[in-house]
Amino acid sequence: MAEVTVTLNGRTYRLECGEGEESHLIALAEYLGSHVDTMMHKFGQVGDDRLILMASLMVTDELWETRRQMQELKTALAEARRDKSAADDTTKTLQADLAARVSAAADRLDLLNERVGGGLEAQQHGSRR
Repeated sequence: MAEVTVTLNGRTYRLECGEGEESHLIALAEYLGSHVDTMMHKFGQVGDDRLILMASLMVTDELWETRRQMQELKTALAEARRDKSAADDTTKTLQADLAARVSAAADRLDLLNERVGGGLEAQQHGSRR
């Protein structure tokens, strides 16, 4: 176990953490400390417990807002995926319809070509006689 010393509102605390987590714990304590300082400047010295509680509630409020935004993004992403899936299905349907129409047009052109080609052959045979 590693040990870290942090200071909040002028008081020093020693905390234990896992090896390699020291810098993360210090950063968290500094972040909370900035909120404690904000509360102290706003309300004065109302006691360590109260300042830390108010700062913790501010951080928790930030966390909840971030979670709410994350849920909105997840919902928007799910809707976008559904929309993309529906668009993909529509595209496949349109492509199949277009392929069928092109095939039908090609069949008609072949039939027309046979009729015109057969008529030309008859004219050519008739003119040779």
